[in-house]
Order: sequence, then C-alpha cells, then structure tokens
Amino acid sequence: MKDRAARATMLIRTSIAEVFDAFVRPEKLTLFWLKSASAPLAKDATVTWHFMVPGATETVTVTDFEPPRRIAFDWSDGMYVNLGFREHGPGVTQVTAEMTGFAGTGIAGIVDATEGFSIVLCDLKTLLETGRSANLVRDKAELIAASLGERQPDN
Repeated sequence: MKDRAARATMLIRTSIAEVFDAFVRPEKLTLFWLKSASAPLAKDATVTWHFMVPGATETVTVTDFEPPRRIAFDWSDGMYVNLGFREHGPGVTQVTAEMTGFAGTGIAGIVDATEGFSIVLCDLKTLLETGRSANLVRDKAELIAASLGERQPDN
C-alpha cells in the first residue's frame, strides 16, 4: 500500500506565513495539535512530539523545509508527511496534509490518518480565525484514550 495516501485539505482565512508558522513553533502547535514538542521544525531537524493521547509520542525528522510553502517529515515508523501551503486568495491559505507509506497498515490506517489530519486542520482553522481552539484534537484524544481504557487528565 505504499502508493496509498491519506489526504486532508482546508482553507484557512489568514496569511500563508501565519498558517505555516503554526506548524513550525511548539508554542503554536500546542494550541491545536500537540501536548508538547521538543523543538521547532526546521531544515534537517529531528523533533519529538507528545500528542494529547496519553503515552502517544513520535519522533519526526524534517526532510524538506521551504518557508512558507512546504514542510515534509518522516515519522519514526517510515510514514512520510507532506504539508503544503498555498495562497488561495487575498488573506486565504489552502493547507494540505498528505501522509504516505502505509505498507501493511490496511485501509483502516489510511482512514484514521485522514480523519486525524482533518481534525487537526479544522482545529487550526478555528484557532487562527477566531483566536480560540475548538478543542477538536483534545476531544478526539479523550475518545481514543477512553477506547484504550485510559482517562486523559483534565487540562
């Protein structure tokens, strides 16, 4: 299934620089996606992310970094993520997240990744357009934790 991809795209009504920056800086990432990040994303960086699901971590290695157009990184399990940013109109950015490398994960893995990135992009849109997260990622993490028999601590 290496040729299969999970893809999500969203229009965010703010500048391309602001949308790009939200994925780069830990203090922004933690407002809509992550619990913590060890460092900002940058060319050739290796960064550890802690997700909102208890115990979920990932080490990503940046493979391409072209501000403000593209961020690409490898996950530790061989998955590959490409984030693309383009101007859709004045003050409107189209952001696309695409994940590939689904060898052995089956269709369920592709569906889960598509759902996950869709939720991330929707929460980012809400944050950047209103100044507040809708807690979409946090609430999904709580559901995942509950399905695993864990309770996510209140934040």
